[in-house]
Parts: sequence; structure tokens; C-alpha cells
Amino acid sequence: MFDVLSRGFKSARLKLQGKTELTEENLAPALREVRASLIQADVELSVAKAFLERVKIRSLGDVVKLKAKKTGMRVSPQDHFIKSCYDELVELMGPVDASLDLSGSPAVIMMVGLQGAGKTTTAGKLAKMLVAQGKKPLLVAADIYRPAAVEQLRVLGRRVGVPVFNDPGMQPVELAKNGLTLARNTGRDVVIIDTAGRLAIDEKMMAEVAEIKAAVNPDNVLFTVDAMIGQDAVRTAKAFDERLDFTGFILTKLDGDARGGAALSIKAVTGKPVKFLGQGEELDKLEEFRPEGLAQRILGFGDVVGLMNDFERHIDKDEAEADAKKMLSGGFTYGDFVKQMKTIRKMGSLRDLMSKMPMISGMMDQIPEEALDERELDRTMAIIGSMTRQERNHPDVMNPSRMERIARGCGRSVRDVEELHERFMQARQMMGGIGQMLGNPAQMAAMQKQMAAMQGGGGFPGMPSMPGMPGFGAPAPAKPQISAAERLAKRKKQKDQRKARKKNRKGRK
Repeated sequence: MFDVLSRGFKSARLKLQGKTELTEENLAPALREVRASLIQADVELSVAKAFLERVKIRSLGDVVKLKAKKTGMRVSPQDHFIKSCYDELVELMGPVDASLDLSGSPAVIMMVGLQGAGKTTTAGKLAKMLVAQGKKPLLVAADIYRPAAVEQLRVLGRRVGVPVFNDPGMQPVELAKNGLTLARNTGRDVVIIDTAGRLAIDEKMMAEVAEIKAAVNPDNVLFTVDAMIGQDAVRTAKAFDERLDFTGFILTKLDGDARGGAALSIKAVTGKPVKFLGQGEELDKLEEFRPEGLAQRILGFGDVVGLMNDFERHIDKDEAEADAKKMLSGGFTYGDFVKQMKTIRKMGSLRDLMSKMPMISGMMDQIPEEALDERELDRTMAIIGSMTRQERNHPDVMNPSRMERIARGCGRSVRDVEELHERFMQARQMMGGIGQMLGNPAQMAAMQKQMAAMQGGGGFPGMPSMPGMPGFGAPAPAKPQISAAERLAKRKKQKDQRKARKKNRKGRK
């Protein structure tokens, strides 16, 4: 969702390429690029102006230290400008406050916002998060106007194992009060009230939520806002805050094509903190807001902490270690591949995961759309799904006749199956080779020395080696060269195989 902002900051950095110092004159084109991206991303105008002014003052006011004494690493004016942007982005969206006041008996969380912002789904996500923390929440379905809203909350409650209170004859204020009483009588320590919304702000809705707040005196009033409505999100948040004085807000639908302006504007306009970010419909897709991580993603640095949090939520450590050993032993199978792909898909879209990876996130605009196409992964899974158990667990048994049967079963071409199998076997062989090298100290030392030399002569400047990952940031080794004769022989073999398959098909007919 932050593609527009990321492209703007990248263009701004390019404008400073080759500059030896920062002046108002050479800084102006870079600031214009940032300004254009902020406006295009629906950042509120006054917020954008104030941000640019602070970046300008910080960039020109600080002395740029061109070389650090200890590391010897050079810092360019470009780097200094981006650091100024990063600091101001963090300040604009921070400080961090993802806490909830759960001191009440029971504690009350009131969800407010416009219809379609994701309040009901977010209420279910909050319930799941609180259950994981050892709490016993109760969901109150106080949205009696939207069709199927009550049933939706009941379905979510069943999925997370949390009871849902609703009485068809009650009005929203009565539902909230009686839900609070029920929680006290049944030992529930947190009450989450899902209130009604409208397509736009109106007096009837605002009066109702204000009455509910007065009746139950909630410890937390969380405004749920759809990131895809741009500057309207800021205006809506301001109106709700003036009437309800909410404690924080939750930004939803960050996995859509939102431009991201609301994330930068809403804190500055209301002064209230972003508590959580919501992505998708899965109930575990609610994460604590971290301005540093979001700023890093916008500037193309990735978000290692966010990525590690994703892994910790979805991957069992012991199982991951066992899979890694199996992969490095060269015994990786199609079954293992499917299991890992399913785990990765639980963590979010491929684009979202890539945007959190250092180095890769800064090149997202250079990655073809088809490379991150989820449908291509579905096609790969369909091919593997057409394999027998023996073929999935023992890829070496694959032959042309088996590939032809698999292609018929999944509706793909034989060539698609061949290409997938070639790539899989190459990756399997490569990982097995790395495993053998890791088991040989002499080979490992030689590889470390070679990678260190490669890093010193190129790669990504300033990217340090990491424990267990020597030469991290060095360029990938070149692909082995294939002679013209070998290429011709390979093509002839493939042609002969196709002719043989065609002849067999005719014979069967």
C-alpha cells in the first residue's frame, strides 16, 4: 500500500545523487519529489507541509559527518537526507502506544467507526489476541442495523472460542449495559462492544455511540478506520474524536491498494496514537503498530522486526529446525515444499512479505508483477496436487510419462511440469551442496574468505556480515556457462521427447 510513498522517497534520493553537500538549492528538487508523493498518497495537506519543513530544517541544520571514525563507512548527503526523512516519519507517526487499559472489572473496549471499516472483524481479532494473553473476553453484538452483523460476530466468536451476547429485542444501549452485567456474573474480564456504523457520519449514529459510552464508561474507545478512504479517514477520525474523545485507533485494510496517507496524517491531526494495524480477514492479522517498522518499509529498508514477529506467530521453532536440516541434507520433497508454502501464505501476501525484507524491499518497483502473482503459486500447488504420494515424497522417480499424466490432471502443459521439476531439483541439489559445505570446516573457511573478498569489491556498501551468514549483501554467484553444443544437444533431446510423446498418444487412439 505504500508504493506511491516509496517511489517518491526513492526519486528524491536519486535527485541528490552525486552531490557533495546539502544546500537549499540542491535540496529543493528532492523535497518536490517527496511533496508530490505525499499529496498523491492522500496525506493531509497541512501535515505534508509541516513534514517537509521539518525535513528541510533537519537536513540543512545538522552537520554531515562524511566518515565514521570507527567503521570507516562513508555517509553521503543522500544518506543524511533519507535519515532525516526517517526520523521525521517516526516522529510523525509516533510515539508508540499499543497498550490497552485492562484494569477494569471487567475492562470495557468500545469499537466505533463507519460501516465497512472492519469493526466486527477487528473485534474478533482483538478477542483472539486477548485470549492468547490469558484473558476471558465477551463479545457484545450492539450493531442491530446492519444485516447479518450479529451472525457475523457469532461466527467469529465460535472461531476464537469466545461467547457472544445479543438479545433481538434490545436496543444498543441496553445490549451494552446487559453485556457488562453478564460479564461480571460469568467471570469474563474483558467486554468488547461492537457498535453500529453508517456509510457517512450522521447525528443519529453519533448520538447513539455517545449514549453507549455514557452508559458503560469504557476503558478504551477504539476508532476503526479504513486506510483505503484516504483523507476522508482523517476528517472522520476528527469528527469522532471531538464527540467521543477516543483513546486510539486501529488502521485496517493495509493489504489493499490504499495509498497510505491516513497512516501518516491521522496521528498528527487527532493527537491520538495508532494502536494496531489490521490486514486481511484472518483473525491473526492484527499487529501492534510500530512507527519505526512502517517508516523503514516506506523508505525501502524492509522491516526485519516485523518479519521476525510474523515468523514467530506462524512457525514452530523445532519444526523449522528439522525442516532446515532436511533441506540441507538434500532430502527436501514436494510435500515439504507444499507445507512451507501453506505456512508462508498464512503470514500474508508475497508482496507484503517481500516489502519487509531488507534490500529486496527497496527494489519492489523493479520486481515484475507476475513474479509476485499469487495465482502462479496456486498453479504450482495444482501441479504438485496432481502428483501421487510417491512422486511428492520421492521426486527422483519423475519421468516423461509421469509428467504427462500430471499435466493432464492439473490442466497445465507438460512443459510447465517439466520446468517446475527442473527448478525444484536444481534448488534441492544446491541446498544439499550447501549442507555438505557446512559440514566441512575447510570448505566453509574457504567460502567465507571468498565471500568476504566479493563483499569488499562490490555488493551493498556498508552491509555487514551477519553471524552464520558470511558475506551477507555480496552479489550472487554467476550462473554456470553452457556451451553452444550443450545447448543444441539439450534442445534436440527435448524435441525427441515431444515427438515420442506425440507418437504414443496417436498409438493409444
